[in-house]
Amino acid sequence: MSGNKFKIVLFQPEIPGNTGSIGRTCVALGLELILIRPYGFDINEKSVRRAGLDYWKYLKLTEYDSWDDFIESERPKTSKLFFLSTKTDELYYDSDYSEGCYLIFGKETAGLPESIHEEYPTRFRTMPMCSDKIRSLNLSNVATAVAYEALRVIEFKN
Repeated sequence: MSGNKFKIVLFQPEIPGNTGSIGRTCVALGLELILIRPYGFDINEKSVRRAGLDYWKYLKLTEYDSWDDFIESERPKTSKLFFLSTKTDELYYDSDYSEGCYLIFGKETAGLPESIHEEYPTRFRTMPMCSDKIRSLNLSNVATAVAYEALRVIEFKN
């Protein structure tokens, strides 16, 4: 398995433990983590480092000040963008992940802004939930599950 097959993007993350855990997954898979400001915490906070343990220093991390800065700098093709949301019926495992794609996750309390939903309506995917007792799953759990599925699809294609 080779690293850097795709990137994980966190849009305005709010919970340092989730960001740290996702960073740890990125190190394990050799992925870049992209964070889009503002954050709900200080990136140097102990809780981020604690969740990432001693692996944080190995993380390939890129930070952008806004969604527009991210788009202008990365210049991704729309077909390479995969947004995770509870506001769609399209399942994450029915996706055509390919090398160089971006797995994009919104903030824990609000998800992604409506403007992004409107701009990329066909690029949203969801994690199935069989209970109506919860609204969503933990961000770091979803990011890890989707990352491993993307890796499986990309490696299988090659």
